[in-house]
Amino acid sequence: MKTMRYFLAILLFTLLSGCGYNTFQTADEQVKASWAEVLNQYQRRADLVPNLVNTVKGFAAQEQTVLLGVTEARAKVGSIQATPELVNDEQAFSKFQAAQGELTSALSRLLVVSENYPELKSDANFRELQAQLEGTENRITVARNRYIQAVQEYNVAVRSFPSNLTAMIFGYKTKASFTVDDEKAISQPPKVEF
Repeated sequence: MKTMRYFLAILLFTLLSGCGYNTFQTADEQVKASWAEVLNQYQRRADLVPNLVNTVKGFAAQEQTVLLGVTEARAKVGSIQATPELVNDEQAFSKFQAAQGELTSALSRLLVVSENYPELKSDANFRELQAQLEGTENRITVARNRYIQAVQEYNVAVRSFPSNLTAMIFGYKTKASFTVDDEKAISQPPKVEF
């Protein structure tokens, strides 16, 4: 009987030491930290938009539809509550990603319009804002990549045996990651015509 208790104690200790609970704590915190950096960079971009719009507005007042599109896209981004819990809600995450995509697209249209105004392109304020925006887009890419890696590690832990048993017991579920909107379109090689 005593041997059976020792055996059960050793078995219980072995099972608990490899249950993965601490792995989930570490991975979840890494996802949260990575997500905070993504939000930080998106906020940096959103803060640059009004200055960029106002600078372009002074030179290209007739481009109201483009300027309005950027302003509306920024407002849509601002209306989404970007909380740490957003990564646990796939629908909310998808809406967030779509709103950020709309802002990216609107900013691209704004920069294309700026090509029609040589005096705008030569304005030092515009050039600095454009450089800051490009740098921010690069930072967003880096932050999103770090987030994707953190989510991948977390999701592997949630789905791998035996830590998946711990995940089920404590309610850990896989987290959403960034996706591509139109995978078929980007799988086609670009056409270059001269």
